[in-house]
Amino acid sequence: MNKHNPMEVAQKFVHKYFPNCNGALLAGSVVRGEATNTSDLDIVIFDDTVPSSYRESFIELDWPIEVFVHNASSYKPFFESDRERARPSLPRMVSEGIILRDDGVIESIKKEAAELLNEGPEKWSEEIVQIKRYFLTDTLDDFIGCSNRAEEIFIANTLAELLSEFVLRTNHCWIGTSKWIVRSLLAYDEDFTNQFVEAFDTYYKTGDKGKVIHLVEVVMEPFGGRLFEGFSIGK
Repeated sequence: MNKHNPMEVAQKFVHKYFPNCNGALLAGSVVRGEATNTSDLDIVIFDDTVPSSYRESFIELDWPIEVFVHNASSYKPFFESDRERARPSLPRMVSEGIILRDDGVIESIKKEAAELLNEGPEKWSEEIVQIKRYFLTDTLDDFIGCSNRAEEIFIANTLAELLSEFVLRTNHCWIGTSKWIVRSLLAYDEDFTNQFVEAFDTYYKTGDKGKVIHLVEVVMEPFGGRLFEGFSIGK
């Protein structure tokens, strides 16, 4: 099925549902040129008449639409929360978004989002690095010692997430989940990403753990390698 033009659909959507909003942006995969047959439209609305932020889903002209509605100040806690968790979902949407409507509010919010993205997430403290190193070690040991294929698969999933988080946060980079793990890694280092994907792909296809184990150990080596003995938390 050929879908209607996303820009035209977004414009009609805003006119129909938010005719008096102060600003609107089209963001997401269609803006980045990464849309697939199952992609939706991400639309960010700024409307001073709404009392608080909310999110809602629609189907309009064959397009699934996710709308993120904020007033002049309600987006700020979301920006801060995204910065704290190092996953800049809303700032990224605002920064990359194509303007659908603007009565003069969008420029300053876009600038705020771009500055947040450029600053990167808060640097991990030495204590957090050690805690993350410990749990990465613990999961790696589980992975190495496991002989149950079903359990191994899900340990590998956890290991991939912990490893990507460790690499990105110790290099002061934003992190992600699901497809954004790979996208975040690519933004950091393409060569490392290729090694990361190859290591886990090899494991999932063949059951060979060697490349995954080696990659985790290489990543932890500059921080002292595996950590178990002597680790304490809450003592």
